[in-house]
Amino acid sequence: ECRIDALVQAWAVLSGVAPADRAASAIDAVDKRLVDDQIGMIRLLHPPFDKMQADPGYIKGYLPGVRENGGQYTHGILWYVRAVAEMGRGTRATQLLRMLSPVSHTATAERVDRYKTEPYVGAADVYGERPHVGRGGWTWYTGSAGWMFRVALESILGLTIEEGESLKIDPRIDSNWPQYSISYKIPGSETRYEITVLNPQGKESGVTSCQLDGDSLKVADKIARIPIAEDGQTHRVEITM
Repeated sequence: ECRIDALVQAWAVLSGVAPADRAASAIDAVDKRLVDDQIGMIRLLHPPFDKMQADPGYIKGYLPGVRENGGQYTHGILWYVRAVAEMGRGTRATQLLRMLSPVSHTATAERVDRYKTEPYVGAADVYGERPHVGRGGWTWYTGSAGWMFRVALESILGLTIEEGESLKIDPRIDSNWPQYSISYKIPGSETRYEITVLNPQGKESGVTSCQLDGDSLKVADKIARIPIAEDGQTHRVEITM
């Protein structure tokens, strides 16, 4: 059986080396073969390494379905969610990120019994083979928590800083979201930006207009860019998709 790896497919998209049609095929293949919507997990690869003549090295040190060897290796899988978002599939990217949340893993008594770990911290891995499918592994893992936060803020809500000079807003959200807001304080400054993003047409991506403190700003390539003014003031930003 041909083995599929979520990270390889994600890197093909994020690096820009894959043409649009091949990038779409790569993302679709992961969604079909590695995403388990019923359990609420995304396997890193499948099938896992088990009995074989060739030794793949370190990864085979884990049992099939554990951590990198066919389980959900969370901070790696988040790169796949990032790739889905960057392709403009905001609704699916948001669904996948919600799926990875420990809150989702413990939303019902049945899920609590399956997950068997804390509902309030990120887990480095989720087991991917029977009889432990869906069981949480190494928790309190800062790599998973850090990347989950970055994917949520940068890839879904679309907020990044460009060269320390401007806030870039490039949303990739669920089309069912009517709006969302971000309160962002500039590091090392008292300057704060209160950002509201409106989505009246139910879009997944693309900005059509932007206002800063009531004045219109130019939108280029469907992306809003707000100049950073470290003046200690609170600035109001309203963006429409």
